[in-house]
Amino acid sequence: MTPASVRSQESLGRVHFIGIGGVGMSAVARIMVARGVTVSGSDAKDLPVMAELAAAGARIAVGYGAANLGDAQTVVAGSAIRADNPELVAAREAGLPVLHRSEALAATMGDDLVVTIAGTHGKSTTTSMITVLLQEAGLDPSFAIGANVPSLGVNAAHGTSGIFVAEADESDGSFLNYRPRIAVVTNVEPDHLDHYGTAEAVYESFDRFTGLLPADGVLIACADDAGALALAERTRARGNTRVVLYGTSDTSDLVLHDDGPGAVAVSAPAGRFALQLQVPGRHNALNAAAAVAVALELGVDADAAARALSHFSGASRRFELKGEARGVRVFDDYAHHPTEVRAALTAARSVAGGHHVHVLFQPHLFSRTREFAHEFADALNLADTALVLDIYPAREDPIPGVTSQLIADHLGPGGRRVDPAEAVASLARAAGPGDIILTVGAGDVTGFGPQIVQALGG
Repeated sequence: MTPASVRSQESLGRVHFIGIGGVGMSAVARIMVARGVTVSGSDAKDLPVMAELAAAGARIAVGYGAANLGDAQTVVAGSAIRADNPELVAAREAGLPVLHRSEALAATMGDDLVVTIAGTHGKSTTTSMITVLLQEAGLDPSFAIGANVPSLGVNAAHGTSGIFVAEADESDGSFLNYRPRIAVVTNVEPDHLDHYGTAEAVYESFDRFTGLLPADGVLIACADDAGALALAERTRARGNTRVVLYGTSDTSDLVLHDDGPGAVAVSAPAGRFALQLQVPGRHNALNAAAAVAVALELGVDADAAARALSHFSGASRRFELKGEARGVRVFDDYAHHPTEVRAALTAARSVAGGHHVHVLFQPHLFSRTREFAHEFADALNLADTALVLDIYPAREDPIPGVTSQLIADHLGPGGRRVDPAEAVASLARAAGPGDIILTVGAGDVTGFGPQIVQALGG
C-alpha cells in the first residue's frame, strides 16, 4: 500500500514541468510520458532533451510564460527556478500543487520494488552500474539517474520488470521522499552544510532515510566508509531492518578482493567471482561491489552479476575521457568534495602509471570552500600540477573573505590559483607524453577539457 505521504501517479493529473530541460527534471518527465501521464514543460533554453521529450509526446515550450501552464493540474518546479518565475507565480495563484522533482518521481514509482542509492559520493556511478547490471542480467528496470550514461543512452527510462532503480539525492533532504525496499548507502560524510547547517544534521537525515525501509527491506552499506558503517550499526540496533555490508574487510557480507594490478573480485556466500571493470579506482570497485549486492538481493546469479559489469563504461563526467593529443589524455570528473577529488586523482595516478598527473580544479560553492579548504588542498597535492580556478558560486551569494586562494595557500610547489586563459596554456605546456590531465569540479570547468585538447594540438 502506498504511504499517505507519497502521492499516486493517478492523483497528479496533467503535469507541467518548469525547467524541464534539466537532467533530473527531464528524467522524471521521460518516465511519466512513458507511463501514460499527460506532460507539458518549458525551459529558458531549447535543449536537445526537449526535442526528445516532444517526440515522445510531451508539449514543450521554449521560454517561460504563464500561458505555458495550459490546463495543468500539477506543477513540478526545478530547484533552480526562481520564486518570481511567471509560471511558478501563476501556478501558486491558481492554487495548483507544486512538487519537488523527487516528489514527482516518487509518485511514478507506484507499486514497483524501489531500489534507491544514496551517499555523499558515488550515487550516480553506483546507480548506473546497478541499472546496467540488471539490464545485462535480463531484467528490465525503470531507472532515473542524475547523470547521462553512455552505455544506457539515456539517464531515465520506463522498464517492464516492476523494479525501479533511482539515485536519491541527500543534498537538500529530498531523498526522504522515496519509499525504498532496498537502500544502498555508499558513504556518509558532512557535506551540503549550506542546507543542513551541522554534520550532526547530515547524519540524522541518513538515519531518517534508513528508517523509511519496511520490515522486509534491506540496507546495503559500505563497511569501508566510517560514516556508512556507523549508519549500518545504528540501523541494526533499531532491530527492524536487515543490513548487508560490502567492503574490503573480512567482516563484510560481500568482500572485495584485490587480485593484482587492475584486477578485483568479490566473494559472497555463492563463491568468489572476478569483476571485469572498465572504470579505474578503488572507489569504483566498491561501487561495483554494491551493485553486485543489489543484484543478489534481486535473485540474479552471482557469476552473471559479476560478468555483467564488464559492460559498464562509466557515467558522464565521472572520469570521462575528453580527448587525447600529443600522447596526453584529458579526463573530466564531477568531483566536488575532498573525498571525491582524492578518489579521482588516485584513479588518475593508476591510469598514468609512472607519468605525471595535472589537475585543474574549480571549487563549487563558497560555503563548501570555506569548510574544506585544507582538505581540498591535501587532495589536490596528489597531483604533480594543481591549478585552482575561482569558485563556481552556483546557488550561493559570495561570502566575504572566501575565495579559491584559501585552497591555493595550502598547495605544494606545483600548485597555484589561475585565471581560465592561464590554466589552459599552463597545462598544455606542463604535460608530456603519457601524462594525464584532469579537469575537476561540479561547475563549468567541464568545458575546459576540449580547450586543453585543442591547445595540446588535438
